[in-house]
Amino acid sequence: MPERILITGGAGFIGRAVTKELQQRGHEVRILDSLIEQVHGDRERPEDLSDDVELIRADVRNGDAVTKALKGIDSVIHLAAEVGVGQSMYAVERYTSVNDVGTAVLFEKLIDNPVRRVVTASSMSIYGEGLYVDGDGNQVQEAKRQVRTSEAQSWDPIDAQGRPLKPIATPEWKRPDLASIYALNKYVQERTTLIMSEAYGIEGACLRLFNVYGPGQALSNPYTGVLAIFASRLLNGQQPMIFEDGEQRRDFVYVGDVARAFADALELPQAVGQTFNIGSGHDRSVTEVAQELARAMGKNDISPQIAGKTRIGDIRHCFCDGSKSADVLGFRAQKDFQEGLGELAEWVAVQTADDRVEQARAELEARGLVA
Repeated sequence: MPERILITGGAGFIGRAVTKELQQRGHEVRILDSLIEQVHGDRERPEDLSDDVELIRADVRNGDAVTKALKGIDSVIHLAAEVGVGQSMYAVERYTSVNDVGTAVLFEKLIDNPVRRVVTASSMSIYGEGLYVDGDGNQVQEAKRQVRTSEAQSWDPIDAQGRPLKPIATPEWKRPDLASIYALNKYVQERTTLIMSEAYGIEGACLRLFNVYGPGQALSNPYTGVLAIFASRLLNGQQPMIFEDGEQRRDFVYVGDVARAFADALELPQAVGQTFNIGSGHDRSVTEVAQELARAMGKNDISPQIAGKTRIGDIRHCFCDGSKSADVLGFRAQKDFQEGLGELAEWVAVQTADDRVEQARAELEARGLVA
């Protein structure tokens, strides 16, 4: 049955894709978004947002604006958040205020303006390191890396005998191991959603998103998704900058697949009270991804720059075990990675981007967050 749905943070990269998916399913969408300069530049409204979508420009921490936005709403998708592991480690108050307090304001206003369901965006960052197995085949949930003191030392976590741990797909039951303020924020958002929804008779669900990519990313935001950062560098004729040795592995999932997952989590009864991983189920090294994007953009002559340094708050390996979302929601990512990269490259080719990566790195280094 069609509903009126509020998307907080809906003017962003993922929010606009979710809006399109919901509209295609017959739902009516209202967006609450502050349109911060770091993400949106000086735009008053995203160009690809259809005219029939109501946009309320306001901060999610503004209780009056949230109350207004909730009037006549049937369900909520909560995406509003400051996003970025590195930046969260020095803009601590800002991230905690927007992410944690903003979520608290939303749920406080939902007490007097209840809805059927709230689906909140969480993140794979809450896992810290992903799941590993040691040399004896035992699972390791809280792998820790040693500080590297020599070039010969492994970048990977090791077991008690000094053997490298082997990364495997990370399921939802792995214990959180919060390695950044952003990860802490996302876990608070997740728990607030499940606690408050149960207490007040609202249906709640959370999606732990892995590395989302696709057309529409904020190319001038140096703290956004890694593929957008690489695309911005390549578009400006610069080398993608990769921390460590580039062999860290991630799961990249297309934004259209993520939008479908949000719509399913909003509609399906079996999603209630649950948290789901949303990824592609395929892991790739960061260097491999940078090289493939360069080829897709016709920039084969630009190779990645391997920094050989660690960024505080980053993890080595984490990729998605999507068996729960497949079994419960019937969700499987459909977009082929090469096809998705081609669509991203085609979109990037007609964009302009301010390359702020060097500035962002300098800010991290000045605060001792790069070693």
